[in-house]
Amino acid sequence: MTDPNVFEHVDVAVIGGGPGGYTAAFRCADLGMNVAVIDDSPTLGGVCLNRGCIPSKALLNVARIVHEADEASHWGLKMGPPEIVLDELLTWKNRIVSELVGGIGQLCNSRNVKQITGRAIFIDSKTIRLEKSHIGRLNVDRCIIATGSLPIIPKPFQIKSDKVWDSTDALNVPLIPERLLVIGGGYIGLELGTVYSALGSKVTTVELAPTVLPGVDQDLVGFVQRKCERYFHELRLNTKVAALEDTGKEVMVTLENSDGSKETLPFDRVLIAIGRSPNSRGLGLENTKVEMDEKGFIKVNKQQRTSDPNLWAIGDVVGQPMLAHKASREGQVAAEDLAGHSVSFDNSAIPAVVFTDPELATCGITEQYAKANNIAVQVARFPWAASGRAKTLDRADGVTKIIFDPDTSRVLGVGIVGPHAGELIAEGVLAVEMAALASDLAGTIHAHPTLSETVMESAEQFFGPSTHMYRKQTRK
Repeated sequence: MTDPNVFEHVDVAVIGGGPGGYTAAFRCADLGMNVAVIDDSPTLGGVCLNRGCIPSKALLNVARIVHEADEASHWGLKMGPPEIVLDELLTWKNRIVSELVGGIGQLCNSRNVKQITGRAIFIDSKTIRLEKSHIGRLNVDRCIIATGSLPIIPKPFQIKSDKVWDSTDALNVPLIPERLLVIGGGYIGLELGTVYSALGSKVTTVELAPTVLPGVDQDLVGFVQRKCERYFHELRLNTKVAALEDTGKEVMVTLENSDGSKETLPFDRVLIAIGRSPNSRGLGLENTKVEMDEKGFIKVNKQQRTSDPNLWAIGDVVGQPMLAHKASREGQVAAEDLAGHSVSFDNSAIPAVVFTDPELATCGITEQYAKANNIAVQVARFPWAASGRAKTLDRADGVTKIIFDPDTSRVLGVGIVGPHAGELIAEGVLAVEMAALASDLAGTIHAHPTLSETVMESAEQFFGPSTHMYRKQTRK
């Protein structure tokens, strides 16, 4: 129970214990500050570790193995359908989360970062009222806001039903529905659709746009979309969900097609995965000088400073892209700025990874972005059908794509689709950050046979043919 008469003081309070929040808190502590991290959960890690990135990747690993077992019949390995023991699967997934959460807690203790469980509300920018905590009020010199984001659930979908899930519900895997509707063809919808399809659900995914993963170059998206069409029961594009109704036995869903026609279909569960919104409401920010935009994102500069001189903000709550690794970097910047260091968030490339099968990863600018903004680029692609390593994996369904400045040959962006694309993109990120040239990547020896060679051979194509992919030479 909160005691309003209990007061404490710290140099820095970090509100939110996700990857951005605990990274900021740890960095502040490493720089000699007395730090407290406040979260309404008794465990640190935020959505990412507890209810997002980590549990979803554990389940996606299961989906990968299920798919590989299915595809192994082409290799002369005959295996029967896998038996899904749900209780054991969830125990394994939860153990991973528990071990990682425990590790974060140990790091917190070793740095003497005070962990406070409760809800923080600003009385002013130097005074925080705590709810559901043994401490009534926290006096702070400065504060970092790292409250993250929440799933978007539009009003028409806000029906009182345990059959309508958000991503957190889905990751708890309360059951494996026979018929699952996923609303949203973005990365969350496709990843969770992949999981449930592998576990045995007939997954129907509905996307309002004419393609899944809107905003990503279509020559990359096509590989993912074709695989989803293979494993999902149905993939419906240019389709709107007009209404949901829980009849008690099932959820009746009215779909509206692009021609205006409607149809109503039954599903056992419905997963809403259409995006996330900043968790900036209810924090008492109106009692500070913090400014927000019309969507509720907190406005910050390159040092992560808000318009209030005592407050910094990082992560999902300050805007897109809503990615844990972006939040962590922002947390480091905020902490170092607090310590008086000359620092700014000036990263040229933030990698984004969709952990479907195949994986899709990008960094820097896309070809689509270049065309929309009249940026002259030269694009090189190396198909994985020409990769010896991809062939040994029986995974020719991929491509490595590099976007260059045609005059300087500088690497402006990289897109990779295929197994382990999320690991391979790191070289692309470094290339963009270091302003690497085509010759830098092409002249760097890559181990053979590896998938990383596709980066080298794609870079070679800036000058003409690569070793394993011939095309007419255009440069000397």
